[in-house]
Amino acid sequence: MKLILGLGNIGEKYELTRHNVGFIVLDELANLYALDFKYDKDLEALIATKKINNEKVVFAKPTTYVNLSGNALSKIMKYYKIAKEDILVIYDDINLDLGRIRVRETNGHGGHNGIKDIIRHLSAQDFKRIRVGVGLDKSMPLDHYVLGKFSKNEIEILKPAVIDIMGAVDLFTKNIYFKDIMTKYNTQT
Repeated sequence: MKLILGLGNIGEKYELTRHNVGFIVLDELANLYALDFKYDKDLEALIATKKINNEKVVFAKPTTYVNLSGNALSKIMKYYKIAKEDILVIYDDINLDLGRIRVRETNGHGGHNGIKDIIRHLSAQDFKRIRVGVGLDKSMPLDHYVLGKFSKNEIEILKPAVIDIMGAVDLFTKNIYFKDIMTKYNTQT
């Protein structure tokens, strides 16, 4: 069993914000795989499950807000008995140019509070992840930037990255050697 966890904040005011790029990707995966997300109060997440490439896959959008994502992740992993090796977290990264992605098996938190919380709950930083570049505008406070909505032009720039991530998720569900997925999808900045 695999878990695809997209980070974001719940609520209409956060839709299409930079911090919600994980949710944006999961919404595209929902369109691709005809997923139907349902709220699970106990797991503190919107959950959808589907058998893909002969593998049961849990798709989750925590409802805890980005900075507390580790709590929901822990509950989901325990409930579904998912090993750390079988999770893939998708989230925004201000240190990457808009539209760039980085696929990693391990990494630090890079200042991302949601990833800090996941590392704290897992007591480890060696989990698979896809960092999605949202860029950075140093002329505004960081919280305003990440909670700001993508422009139409930025959405267009982001589309090829989302397509690549969807391909990486497909390979992940096929149990392809993760280093091969990294080689295929990592882009240069």
